[in-house]
Amino acid sequence: MANWPQISIDAYEDITMCFGCGRNNPIGLKLNFTWDGKTARTEFTPNKLYQGWSGIVHGGIIECLLDEAMSYASYFEGIHTLTAKMQVRMRQPALIDQPLIITSSITKKTRKLVETKGDVSLTDGTPVAESTATMFIFNPKQSNATEEKPKRNVQKEG
Repeated sequence: MANWPQISIDAYEDITMCFGCGRNNPIGLKLNFTWDGKTARTEFTPNKLYQGWSGIVHGGIIECLLDEAMSYASYFEGIHTLTAKMQVRMRQPALIDQPLIITSSITKKTRKLVETKGDVSLTDGTPVAESTATMFIFNPKQSNATEEKPKRNVQKEG
């Protein structure tokens, strides 16, 4: 991770097409996160478009939910990140049309990295998957300061 190239990312360009949270992505998850000051949270009910084996949510979708959530934990703290390393432990299969609760939080922050944890569970609290990630901090490309920047799909609790 120390050898990552210097990249320039416009964190505001076409954010509405993000697969995880973009409102304009026709095949996206359209996640809407809330923040209580410590934990990012969203709910998602996967339909058959997101299945792997018949009736079971594809593991890659579960991992995508976790990746997006952990990114939001950083975003709510005003930190732009890219996932550098992610580990996921599947605890049990998630079924199609079964509501899922996805949460995440920051566990550690250094000058260049943020460590996060995330969980997917059923509405009764039964664990589906858990994850940890190391996120690389980046500074977004500076664009015209007078332009209004689009906001990610978020809500503050309270």
